[in-house]
Amino acid sequence: MRVAVVGCGLIGAAVARELQLRGAQTVVYEARHPGAGTSGTTFAWINSHDKEPRAYHDLNVAGMTAHLELQTERRGKRRWLFPTGNLVWADDHAGVERLARRVERLAEWDYPLEQLTPAAATDLEPALRIGGGVDRVLLFPSEGHVLPGVLLDRLLGEALERGAELRCPVRVDRITLAVRGITLHLAEGFSDKADVAVCCAGRWSSELLSPAGFSLPLVDSETPGSTARGLLAYTRPTTIQLGRLLTSPRLNVRPDGEGRLTLQALDLDTTADPANGSEFLRRLAEVLNGADRVELEEVRVGQRVIPRDGLTVAGHLDVGGSLYAIATHSGVTLAPLLGRIAAREIVDGSPDPVLEPFRPQRFDDAT
Repeated sequence: MRVAVVGCGLIGAAVARELQLRGAQTVVYEARHPGAGTSGTTFAWINSHDKEPRAYHDLNVAGMTAHLELQTERRGKRRWLFPTGNLVWADDHAGVERLARRVERLAEWDYPLEQLTPAAATDLEPALRIGGGVDRVLLFPSEGHVLPGVLLDRLLGEALERGAELRCPVRVDRITLAVRGITLHLAEGFSDKADVAVCCAGRWSSELLSPAGFSLPLVDSETPGSTARGLLAYTRPTTIQLGRLLTSPRLNVRPDGEGRLTLQALDLDTTADPANGSEFLRRLAEVLNGADRVELEEVRVGQRVIPRDGLTVAGHLDVGGSLYAIATHSGVTLAPLLGRIAAREIVDGSPDPVLEPFRPQRFDDAT
């Protein structure tokens, strides 16, 4: 079976790796370079503590497990997964009430969590600063972060080692259904054929699929104030020792290797203005001691991949099984899992019931 994977972010690389493991002949098409899309501008947080409904929560929990399984497959390689936990707190009434409801729900769902005093939280992270109005901090011990570049190198490297082909930079302008299989129309005016195409093109998925008569409704990242726009700040190496991810009321922080930190402030996403770098540093000083010595290395604007209803899309678009699509806002958490399931569905032809709530046919205009 010849399978074309369009898009070489984390999802595309994971699909390619798993297809090669199942004996498919895989060709990966990437318009710029691997990781050039959303995979290069992600907070890279693996989690499921605030994901609903239950089916989506369970899917993300399975995704977290798939990361652990993948990292233990081959020892001696560079580590990309750090499931060291996530500390979460709120400092206003609405935020405290929201966390209380979350604790109640997650207790019913058996999701690991611990409730700590601020003093206990600072024992875990000595550099941590927590305001006086906070009386408890939640620890989600199974959550953590990923180094996306290292993970991409692992997934794509193993796909290529097993015989996958990477065509880069080669842009696929559109995909159409042929009498048998599919045709990929390339920007250079050429075309390629395959038995199956997997669209892993992220925010470009809709324009890629529409010529074949399919719609994949995504939140428009070009609209000012869109939830699909994101702003991330990256620091230079620091002397701050931070071992866990922090989700504070005004700033999210995670370690990024070699002493660097990655910063995210969701309210700054509305303007996604790189000039807000100084605001990131001001907020960092609110949550970490020693932040006054931190310097920013880069501020990036990214576009998230968010299906219209906020949930993952994964599955065949056509009845004949020639065109498969994946689009998700939880790409980092789900990449190893979705790669495994998609490859199995494509090669073996056996639908996995865990993806039934996430099929593209749930949208009225999907076919």
